[in-house]
Amino acid sequence: MASILVVEDDSDVAGLISFRLAASGHDVVVACDGAAGVEQARILVPDIVILDWMMPRKNGIEVCAEIRADIRFERTRILMLTARAKDADRELAYATGVDDFVTKPFSPRDLLARVERLIG
Repeated sequence: MASILVVEDDSDVAGLISFRLAASGHDVVVACDGAAGVEQARILVPDIVILDWMMPRKNGIEVCAEIRADIRFERTRILMLTARAKDADRELAYATGVDDFVTKPFSPRDLLARVERLIG
């Protein structure tokens, strides 16, 4: 299956996502803030990054921009999972390089389907 990095500061949300993805056969690593997410991404070069927007140390937009600036991640897909739901937020996320955008609260089943779609 896929290697997936979950960058999420809410441990309950990260645990739910990690559990569902691992149960579907994916290799999952969790980072609890943006800076740790960038560090883990550089180590793993994951297939997919599930990225929260509002996190300590670096926000999701900053993390996305750093990942997109590195040629090693040209095949990495980014799914933004956030409570921010305004059109302007969605537009900024897509302009920064996310491949999909999901708002919280979210359906774990829908999230898994979107991950499967990104895997291709």
